[in-house]
Amino acid sequence: MKVVCIGEMLIDFVCTDTNAGLVNGVNYVKKSGGAPANVAACIGKLGADVSLVAAVGNDPYGQYLTEEIKAYHVNTDFVSTLPMSTTFAFVSLADNGEREFAFNRGADEQLCLSDAAIEQLTDDAIVHLGSATALLGGELSASYLRLATAAKRKGNIICFDPNFRIGLWQNREEEFKAKCEHYFALADIVKVSDDELVLLSNETDMQKGCQYFHDLGVKIVLVTLGPKGCLISHLGQQTLVPAYVITAIDTTGAGDSFIGAVLFKMSQTAAGEHFYREQIADFVAFAGKVSGLVCATIGAMAALPTLAEVEAGTFIVKK
Repeated sequence: MKVVCIGEMLIDFVCTDTNAGLVNGVNYVKKSGGAPANVAACIGKLGADVSLVAAVGNDPYGQYLTEEIKAYHVNTDFVSTLPMSTTFAFVSLADNGEREFAFNRGADEQLCLSDAAIEQLTDDAIVHLGSATALLGGELSASYLRLATAAKRKGNIICFDPNFRIGLWQNREEEFKAKCEHYFALADIVKVSDDELVLLSNETDMQKGCQYFHDLGVKIVLVTLGPKGCLISHLGQQTLVPAYVITAIDTTGAGDSFIGAVLFKMSQTAAGEHFYREQIADFVAFAGKVSGLVCATIGAMAALPTLAEVEAGTFIVKK
């Protein structure tokens, strides 16, 4: 089964002055980025059929991004080049790999899909909605909703990652939560961090927080817990999959590679009567390996492994 990812493809300017922050940082390195692009690149690098739906500017950065994503075996037939600048994100890193973001939006906001394109994209697909910018409005927001609605109507598997960024939603958290709730009602799978779980469900208890999503119709909730691993909630039944011990250098793209690896596994396996209940823990363990490899190198895409590299990797499981 193919996977379709929609949203921003952008340039990450990563500050190499560790702990300087965006205010005091001086030195930056250009990297390919954007959450949906990172997910698509992960899936393509692992070897599955994946398409990216995105828009870049008619500039050297847009050309760079399009050529770069093709190198990860991602179908770019639905990547538009528009007469404006490419979107940028400026990223600073702390010693533990945690990030600070600032966005300079450009072409991603103007992505517009035709009805014919949406029908083609939702022909027997897993549709991943993981854009950090798609809920902000504009043409992208409208196309995002139309694709999600069509996917639901045609019985596609839908995955939603809210990808909350405080730099985009400062003092607008309630608006963000209201926009997300509509997509939770469409989704089969939701991936959130532990902080996002609290923000979106208003629950500090993990089980109650997961139940909020299940009550809206979500079958699988994946709660990433950093070094503690991932909590899986499958229709209310919870399982904790431990993380792998790594030395985190850059967590940019960690969540994207994690959900990309899960979707890769799902694309290779029929959902079955119980919607991956028997397989989801193995999928998450595999995704933990992929995410661990990505965190060990600077750059969300540059560190993505092949399937052979994941299978050959040596990790120590936390007890």
